Amino acid sequence: MDKFETGMLARAKAGHDTGRVYVITGVDEAYVYLSDGKLRPSDRPKKKKKKHVQIILEKHDLEGADDSKIRQILKTWNQKEG
Repeated sequence: MDKFETGMLARAKAGHDTGRVYVITGVDEAYVYLSDGKLRPSDRPKKKKKKHVQIILEKHDLEGADDSKIRQILKTWNQKEG
């Protein structure tokens, strides 16, 4: 099984948000908690089963990160992806 870690990027594979990229803000046994800094701020992350996300092997340091930092990470990612 893939190794999910806080700070990694993840793309939703299922649900109404399919294809959307998030930052993993938390991990437990069966779920990951995802934030995008806008619709899903870090204080209200999206809970999604691990099998419904695809991890992107790019890790960021979230120590002391707020929603603006998360938005900046995702903006940089989207610019790289074109």
